[in-house]
Amino acid sequence: MVLDKSLDDSINLIVALLHDIQSIRNDVFDQHALKLTTRKLKARCAMEGIGFLTKTLPRLGKALDRALLGKYPLDSVKLGFKPKQGCKYPMFMGELFQLILDQDGMVLQGPCISSIKLVRDVCYCFYKYKLPYTNDQEQKVLDGFIKAEEDIRSFHVRYNTCAEILSYNCNSIYPPCADGTFPDQPYLDPYVEVPAEQIKVIRRARKLLYRVFRGLDLQEIRPKHGPGTVSTGEKMSEKYCFSSVSARLLRLYPFDAYFQASAGHTCDTVGVACYPNTTEVPAKVILVPKDSRGPRLISCEPLANQWIQQGQMRAIVERVERHALTRYNVHFTDQQPNQFGALLGSETGRYATLDLKEASDRVTVGLVRLLFPDTVYPYLAASRSRETQLPDGSRLKLNKFAPMGSATCFPILALTVWALLTASTTDADTREGILVYGDDVIVPAEFAEYAIEQLESFGLKINHDKCCVTGFFRESCGVDAYKGRNITPMRFRKVLPTSRCPESYEAWIAYANTAYDRKYFTLYEKIIDRLYDIYGPIPSVDDFVYQNEAPALRFVPDNWRKLPRRTNKSLQKREIRCLTGTSRPFEELTDGWSMLNRYFAETGRPSDSYTSGPPAPEEGAPALSIKKAFSVSSYTKRNALVLRYSWR
Repeated sequence: MVLDKSLDDSINLIVALLHDIQSIRNDVFDQHALKLTTRKLKARCAMEGIGFLTKTLPRLGKALDRALLGKYPLDSVKLGFKPKQGCKYPMFMGELFQLILDQDGMVLQGPCISSIKLVRDVCYCFYKYKLPYTNDQEQKVLDGFIKAEEDIRSFHVRYNTCAEILSYNCNSIYPPCADGTFPDQPYLDPYVEVPAEQIKVIRRARKLLYRVFRGLDLQEIRPKHGPGTVSTGEKMSEKYCFSSVSARLLRLYPFDAYFQASAGHTCDTVGVACYPNTTEVPAKVILVPKDSRGPRLISCEPLANQWIQQGQMRAIVERVERHALTRYNVHFTDQQPNQFGALLGSETGRYATLDLKEASDRVTVGLVRLLFPDTVYPYLAASRSRETQLPDGSRLKLNKFAPMGSATCFPILALTVWALLTASTTDADTREGILVYGDDVIVPAEFAEYAIEQLESFGLKINHDKCCVTGFFRESCGVDAYKGRNITPMRFRKVLPTSRCPESYEAWIAYANTAYDRKYFTLYEKIIDRLYDIYGPIPSVDDFVYQNEAPALRFVPDNWRKLPRRTNKSLQKREIRCLTGTSRPFEELTDGWSMLNRYFAETGRPSDSYTSGPPAPEEGAPALSIKKAFSVSSYTKRNALVLRYSWR
């Protein structure tokens, strides 16, 4: 079989990595073992193609991870590898596996952590490779999205009915009679068909969320747009001209107050302004590249919905990250608490990491309506899309509250998970040990099995194979840990470039630096040889006073330092002329009111134009610092990065 260029490049990279591993562990992984492993690697790639690197090896890596949990032995035969004689682990890199696993495929009492890290680097380095996906992969993702809707329908109906009955009993949805009294109401159990254990959890979760949102007014928001595509098709400056808004949204967010810049804007557009749209525009499903496993599904929101959702998200995130109940347990902008929790859990075994599957597609409308307070839910419901349009043009009614693509998806998911888990226990230490970052969850190990049971009882789905409860292996928020050591593997995402590409240039410099930091010097040289052939000389980090001035390598041989240099007398520093990725801005003029609308959305209303700076040293009074201005007519297109030579 003739190997294509991309596969040939990938083989060369992983062979270079194996050479580095042999240099690091030459005491057990000698030249003979390297030769046999390399030969087997090339033979499997010739038979299976790139799939051996992107699918087969990652399966071996996942089996090793399960073995590190101490519950599941690694069986190489089931994974398609020839076992070492008398053992269950494979002959492929068997010299390293024997330092990790016993003959039965179970983890040793004291495994070699260095060998674990080396094996995982080989198994996972191409796991996230972004390759073109097939029609079958597209259809599989779409089928999973539709199936999730069918699976959660019963949960939605159950909890939505509970919420309606609860509202009925609280007289919150039925208007009073003419004399001021309420109509006669029969006694109805507010939690029909809900187990008694769940009733307790629901009551506690409702109280917790009420305390978090008490005093928060979701009408006091500053709308804005996100970077993503909208289902209605507007781009750039068009996003600030609202020609159609659903009547459902306008009932709570009046057009003049939330979609126009000022009263003058309203007066100038009388007669041509937006009219309520009785026929709601649905969201729209699109598939975007993810990795070798296939595409990622995103549900693009209508323009007006996204505008309000972004404002709601900002208000909720600020409240949650400051509130005493949640600021140490729920995070949206900082992954470090979860990453530290994974390291600590792997060292002590006291904390477990849970993995939610299809997390954003499993939080139902009924559950959110039941848990979230009446002062918040109506506003969230007004901005959500009730339907989404599939690629074939058909529409799917959504039982999930907010699919991926909605700005409120992430905070609603995190708060729902946190509330359910916190309400499932009354132990203060257990509550303090719960950390939530979206679908990454950390809980005390003794609470983990019960937490999984509780989440599944509310319709959420747990990926049991990726939940780390036993043993000393943990993973959360991009950090893999074993016995307190970071064993996160090196992963290539971008395909090795064959021609100039701005994204690949920056990405592969970062990959090369990672290889250098891990002492994979053969791999490092292999990468920079390719980069040098395509892009020419590349600067070293030693060439810059400050980090991140431009993409730079950890080390560049002296004979490669051919980049022009100069002394900038104005800045009084040495500069180097090198390639940098820059966005190509362009001017797009529109009407003045829309430009003002964008200015308010991006920088704040006039009252927000000044911020308190550090106190003046003489008077001690707060100084005023003006926020950096920007051009409201300047835009940059997504994926419009270009490489240019500039002095840095």
